[in-house]
Amino acid sequence: MAIFKGAGVAIVTPMYADGKVNYEKFTGLIEFQIKNGTDAIIVCGTTGEASTLTHEEHLDVIRHCVKVTAGRIPVIAGTGSNCTETAAYLSREAEQIGVDGLLLVSPYYNKATQNGLYAHFKAVADSVKLPILLYNVPSRTGCNILPETIVRLCRDVENIVGVKEASGNIGQIAHLAAIAKGCVDIYSGNDDQIVPIMSLGGLGVISVLSNVAPAQTHEICQKFLDGDAKESCRLQLEALDLCNALFCEVNPIPVKKALNLMGMEAGALRMPLSEMEPANTERLEKAMKAYGIL
Repeated sequence: MAIFKGAGVAIVTPMYADGKVNYEKFTGLIEFQIKNGTDAIIVCGTTGEASTLTHEEHLDVIRHCVKVTAGRIPVIAGTGSNCTETAAYLSREAEQIGVDGLLLVSPYYNKATQNGLYAHFKAVADSVKLPILLYNVPSRTGCNILPETIVRLCRDVENIVGVKEASGNIGQIAHLAAIAKGCVDIYSGNDDQIVPIMSLGGLGVISVLSNVAPAQTHEICQKFLDGDAKESCRLQLEALDLCNALFCEVNPIPVKKALNLMGMEAGALRMPLSEMEPANTERLEKAMKAYGIL
């Protein structure tokens, strides 16, 4: 059974001006997501600035998310690393905390071979019992998990069940769906490709857009799951300008700015991320107003 179907939010980690995690605001963001129909919370991913959290902070953020969510919807923890032992350690700790699944990004910077990726993911998966989603985002990691490797892992390793596909390569994702023959749960990792990937058999999205428009992102997925592909497509296209604005600078710079513009107080970014450029802020505000969330 899939960990979830529909729209899972890749939730931000709100911070104070001094960079410390703001747990009060984090509680508010979690409640906002649940109230507005989000189907799962993905904590400590790229959008959650996991790469600049210490291991202690990383686990504390996961712990807080599990506590506040209290079983109402699934919590999937990002526990990937470019060090296999670190990924295994974070995964074991997250399992003890009580998450429902794990998201493992491909090792960044190392540029492992496909055999290296297989060995890495298998080693981490063997250290836990939780269901695992792989995370393919070559634009950020410099490493592409090929469809054949994803299928091999899902067939060989019982608790590797699917992939967040953020390659942006629809041809590659179609090839994955074709050779997987149902053994891989595929989720879009790009908000502008929810409907295309669901049309190939995908189960939903792990979404940045959901941070600011949870009800709308859920509806895009739900309409498709309910068989109304035409309405799902209409909603996807309606959100396209905002999706693009949310990625006019590197994620999560724009989405944190968007939440701050909405009065949600997501707060500061950790270096090396920096404040959004004024021209891009103007573009983002315009897109948010046009979409009706500002």
